[in-house]
Amino acid sequence: MRKLTVIVVILYCALFVPGIVSANENLTPSGIPLKDLEGYVDEYVEEYIGVTTAGANIVVIKDNQIVLSKGYGYADIENKIPMNPDTSILEWGSVTKLFVWVSVMQLVEQGKIDLNEDVRHYLPQGFLTKLTYDEPITMLNLMNHTAGFEDWIFDLGYASKEKVKSLEEGLKMAEPNQIYRPGEVVAYSNFSTSLAAYIIELITEMEFYDYVTENILEKLDMDHSTIHLPEENREEVIQHVTEGYVLRGLGEFQESTPFYISMYPSGGMNGTAVDLAKFARALMPQGDEKGILFEKEDTLEQMLSTSYSVKENVPGIAHGFWEVDGKQRGYAHSGNTSGFSSNFHIVPEENFAVIVLTNQAAEADIMFGLTKALIGESVFHPVSDAPNSTDIEGTYISARKMGSGFLHLYYYLTPLKVKSLNADEIEISIMGMKGNYIQEDPYTYRFVNGDSGFLPMQTLYFQVEEGAVSQISTAYSDFLPMDKKGERLATHGILFLYCIVFFLVSTIILMVRGLLRWRKKKAFSTMVKWNSILHLSGMALVVNVMVLMVRMLANSNRAYSEIIIHFILNYTFTFTSILSVFFVIWNWRREAVTRLRAILYIISMLSSLLLIALLIYWQFYF
Repeated sequence: MRKLTVIVVILYCALFVPGIVSANENLTPSGIPLKDLEGYVDEYVEEYIGVTTAGANIVVIKDNQIVLSKGYGYADIENKIPMNPDTSILEWGSVTKLFVWVSVMQLVEQGKIDLNEDVRHYLPQGFLTKLTYDEPITMLNLMNHTAGFEDWIFDLGYASKEKVKSLEEGLKMAEPNQIYRPGEVVAYSNFSTSLAAYIIELITEMEFYDYVTENILEKLDMDHSTIHLPEENREEVIQHVTEGYVLRGLGEFQESTPFYISMYPSGGMNGTAVDLAKFARALMPQGDEKGILFEKEDTLEQMLSTSYSVKENVPGIAHGFWEVDGKQRGYAHSGNTSGFSSNFHIVPEENFAVIVLTNQAAEADIMFGLTKALIGESVFHPVSDAPNSTDIEGTYISARKMGSGFLHLYYYLTPLKVKSLNADEIEISIMGMKGNYIQEDPYTYRFVNGDSGFLPMQTLYFQVEEGAVSQISTAYSDFLPMDKKGERLATHGILFLYCIVFFLVSTIILMVRGLLRWRKKKAFSTMVKWNSILHLSGMALVVNVMVLMVRMLANSNRAYSEIIIHFILNYTFTFTSILSVFFVIWNWRREAVTRLRAILYIISMLSSLLLIALLIYWQFYF
C-alpha cells in the first residue's frame, strides 16, 4: 500500500506540478524524496529478496554523493553471509563492456583511434578470417553492435579456469561468421567488444587488463575490483567473492557453475557495488572539478552523444552505452553471467545514478524494475491517426543469433510474436513471457505492462517498407521477420519425433527377436544383419543428438572442443547408416524377401535417410 501511495504522489507531481519536482534537488528523478529513499527501496525489494532473488547490492548517487548504499539478502546462502555493497565481490557481466568503450574514447582523445577507420587498419594482416562483406567495419560499428557478426556462444565462457586462454587466442577460437552487412542491423556482440579491447592492446602495447587497471581502476580508487579473474594474488578480492545462484523455484536457490572467460573485456569484471558507483560518478558532471577519466570535457560529451539511432526520439546507442528514455535521457548497460545479473544506469542531467548488482542469474525485477521506479518515465503522448497495429502483426527472430551450427535451431524455437490487441496496442510474447505496448508515434510502441523480462525493451520501433515490417529495433538487439515458416518448423519437429519413436521401438523389437533367434540357435541372414546395423545406427544418432542437446541445456558455457565428440559420432553413425542402406539394397535380390518384409526394409531405409536429412538441414554435423 505504501508503494502505491508513493507512486500516485510521483505521478501527480510529474503530470500537474512538474516545476516542484525539477526544482527540488532532494528528489530522485521520479520524484521520491531522498529522505524516504531507503524505506522505498526496502519495501520494493522485500517482495523479491529470498523469493526470486538470492541477494542484491544497491547504490544510488545524487549530485556526486552516495545517498543510498545497502545490501539485501545473502552473498552466501549456506553460510548466511549477508550482502555488503562495500565488500561483496560480484560478477558484473556485460557492464564490463563500458570499460572498453571508455578506454576507446581515451585513445580517441589522444588521436590514436579514429572511430570511422576500418578496424583492419589496426589489426594484424588476415586476423579476421570469416568476413562476408567488403564494406569496412569501423570502431563505431563495434561500439554500436552493427558489425554484422553472428552470436557464437562456444568458447565464450567456461566452468573451469584451466580452459581460459589469452585475449588474442580467445578471439581466434571464438571468431563468428559475419552474417549481416556492416551498419544495417544491431546484433549484440561479445566478440565486437573484445575485438575493440584487443585493438587497444595493439595500440598501447599493454595487456588490456593492465591498461584498464592503470587508466581507470587506479585513477578512481576502485580497489576492490578486478577486470581479469582468476587473480589468486589479490586476497582482498578472492576472500569476498560472492556465490552465484540459479532460481529453481520460489525461495529455492542452487549454486551456479563458475564463470571464466577468455574474452574477458566482454564480461569478466568482478567487484563491489561501491566501486562501480565510483565509475558512475566519473561519467557525470563534476561541477568545478576536473574530470578524472578524460583530459577534455567534450570527450565525455561525445561519448554520451547518440552514435546510432534508427529514428529521431527513439532511444539508440551512445558509443556503447544504451540510451534509455526517462524523465531525462539516461545511459545504461546491464550484464548477466551464469549466476549474476547487474544494471548500471546514469542520468547526467539529473546527476543521478543507480547501481544494482545481484548474485542471481537472469534477475530483472530489481535490476530494471527498481531502476525504472527511481528514474521515472517520460511523459506519454498517445498518437492520433496512427497506422493500425494489425500492420505489424507477425513472427520475428532475434538478429542476435547463431547463423551456423545446430544451436541456430534454438532461435527459431523461441521467436518473438506480435499480436494486435486494438488499433494502437499490441501484445509481445517470447519464451512464455508477455508484454503490452501502446503506440505513441507512428510504428513506435512503448511498454506499459507485462512480464519483467520486457523492462529492458521499453521502446519498440517497427521499420516498415512497402507495407511489411523489415526490422524491429529495440534497445539491445533488432528482430527480423522469420525466414523459416512455422509450418516447416512444426513439420520438422513431427518428423524428428517420428524418427525418435521409430528407431526406439524398432531397435527394441530387433533386440528381442535377435535374442529369441539366438536362443533357438537360428542363423541370421546377411540382409537381417545389415538391417539390424541400420536400426542400431539410427538409434545411436538419435541418442547422440539428444545427449548433445541435454548437455548444452545443462550448461551452455562450453568450449567447442567439449562437443566435437558428438559431431564425430554423428559422422560415424551416419556412415554406418548409409553403408547399411547400400548393403541392404545390394543383398535384396540375393535373398527371398516377402512383401511385408520388403515394406519394412523400405520404411527402415527411408526413416534413416530422413533422420540424416533433418540433421544435415539443422547443421548437427559441425
